This record gives sequence, structure tokens and C-alpha cells, in this order.
Amino acid sequence: MKRIWVKLVVIVTLLICSIPGTVQASVSVSAQSAILVEQESGRVLFEKDAHKVSRIASITKIMTAILAIESGKLDEMVKVSDQAVQTEGSSIYLKPGEKIRLEDLVYGLMLRSGNDAAVAIAEHVGGSVDGFVYMMNEKAQQLGMIDTHFANPHGLDDHENHVSTAYDMALLTRYAMNNETYKKITATKVHRAPNPTETWDRVWENKNRLLTEKYKYSTGGKTGYTKRANRTLVSTAKKGDFAMIAVTLNAPDDWNDHIQMFETTYSDYDIAEILSKGKVDGVKDSAFKNKVYLDHSFVYPLTSEEEKLVRIEYQLKKPGQSNRALPSQQIVGRANVYLKDKQIGSLPVYYQRAEKENKSFFDFFKDIFTLIAGVKDHG
Repeated sequence: MKRIWVKLVVIVTLLICSIPGTVQASVSVSAQSAILVEQESGRVLFEKDAHKVSRIASITKIMTAILAIESGKLDEMVKVSDQAVQTEGSSIYLKPGEKIRLEDLVYGLMLRSGNDAAVAIAEHVGGSVDGFVYMMNEKAQQLGMIDTHFANPHGLDDHENHVSTAYDMALLTRYAMNNETYKKITATKVHRAPNPTETWDRVWENKNRLLTEKYKYSTGGKTGYTKRANRTLVSTAKKGDFAMIAVTLNAPDDWNDHIQMFETTYSDYDIAEILSKGKVDGVKDSAFKNKVYLDHSFVYPLTSEEEKLVRIEYQLKKPGQSNRALPSQQIVGRANVYLKDKQIGSLPVYYQRAEKENKSFFDFFKDIFTLIAGVKDHG
């Protein structure tokens, strides 16, 4: 899926900030609100009322899961309270007073959407449900989820101010998908957990039918439903190195909405490697030629028509009298990537002085002395 793309425009000037680019794919969905985002770059490839504030039901549990994972307590045993067991709605049928690993609770939360699991997690990680809800909203602020407010760890319609947007839930999912433990759990089709009062294990099958039967490129997600929110769905997919996140709120035909968004985008877009890791070619200034590099690559989803509209500007600081004035591995500028007139990426450009330039007169004299003395040959 990755297409290597090279086109250079070298400009030495002042550094500037980046402006993300977005575009609309040709998609029609049943959802009242929807968004499709590329995982690596965060580019929005499709949106429909993506910033509309709505009820979100059980996709709330993505936040509950990532906070539990980041707590560092997955191996701890959780004592299940009466309050957790009495939680309404979908359940993994926990028993009052039983002890269960936090990790198993997260599996029950994500695969079976257990509301009892959500409360048990909240009480253990946050000290109380209210304490955990505070953590949820703190995390939302950190992630830039400006139109989100959490009032519980499960998404039930028991508070009027439990709301978010398709855009904010995509931000959260993009963050969560950078966590390897979360990625493993959300991609699990079946999980077994000990049953404290029976001779057989609990067996939980994932409710996400995109993952289990409907879409071969699915890598996970979270389903949701309440009477007031109707059907909500977050799903992720990956084809080759092209990974995407789809969110729909109030979508009567959500499975097909997500498949259509994914398939249309895979047909229209490709992942282009615009900047490659390593030495930067095309810099003509003698102070930097063959001495500057990028420490990682930059990839971006583009249509074939958009590839013609991309340009790169290398904006480098001028050194002093000599490039020896620059320390090795110093950032000396930026590689800025533009789609049309919008900046879509920016990477630091590093200076790497050649090894022979790094040696002082003392180093040179020391090397000669060592060679004569035969130390290099005889240790």
C-alpha cells in the first residue's frame, strides 16, 4: 500500500508552523454523525457533522479501557462490589465479592460491553466511580476532546451531560491504538477468564461483527447502543500499511456505513512516503550538503491527483563562519510538507558532522601516536 514519492523544493528561510490538510471522500452514510481518520497522520478523509455533540453509549468504554491499561494495575485482583453487580444493561455476570484480574475485566468490558465490568474497573482504578469519571475528563482534556464530557464509565443514559462527538471519539481511538495492549484487546475475538464458582471458564466472544465476520481488514473497535443514543460504533481497519479509524453516531446501518467508508477510501487513496528516514538529498548549500538527515519518515494518505500537488520546503538556519560552529546532531531546520497551500507535516532536520570533522588536533595526534606504538595491533 505504500507508494514512495519524491519531489524536492529546497528553500532556506525561517521556520513556520504546520497546518493540517483535510479532504472529503465520496461516501454516503446512514449515520447522523460520522468521521473517517487515517491513523498515522490523523488526516480526516471523510466527515459528516463530525463535531455535533451527541450521546455515545458504550463507545465510552474506550476511555475506560485505556485508563485501566495505563494504570499499570492489569495484574491486580479486583474485588467486585455490590454496586458493580447491580449495574443495569449489558453484563459479564460478575458475582458480589468475587476477585478477578483487572486485565480480564478490560476484556469483558471491550468484548462483551459489560457495564458491571466498567463500574468494577472505575472503583479499582479511580477509588470510586466519581474519582474515575474525574480521570476520564482529565484525559479527554489532555487529548483535545473539547466537546466531550463523561459522567459515567459505561455510557448508560443515566446523566444528561454524558456526551461527545464523532471527531472527539476518533481522537481518543487514535490515541488508544498507539497502545499495544489496547490494540491486542480490541482485536481479540474470544477471551477466556476464570469463573470463581464454576469448573468451567467464562468465554467471551466479541460483539464487534466487523471483526468477527463482516470485514476482513477489521482490527478492532467498540459497539454501543442505548435507546437515546441509538447505535454507535467505533471501528479500526488496516490494509497493508494503511490504517484507519471510523466513528458513527446514531447510525441505523452502521456495519455497512463503516465498510463503505473503508472500502471507498482504500480505492481512492494510497499511503505515500513523502519524506524518507536518513540522509537528505537535494540540499545544495555546502555547509549542509551530505551532512543533514531525518530521524524518521513522513507518510500521508493521498489520491493520485493530490500527489502532483505536494511540495517539500527545507528551511535551514545558516551556520556561522564554519559548519564546525555547529555541534554534531544539532537540529538545523525543518522539512515542511505542503499539499497545495496547506502545510500537512513538518520534521526536524538534523546536522551530522562527518567523523573526520569531529576530531580535534589532539585526537589526530593521539591516533598517530597509538598507531606508532602498536597499541591498535597488540592491545
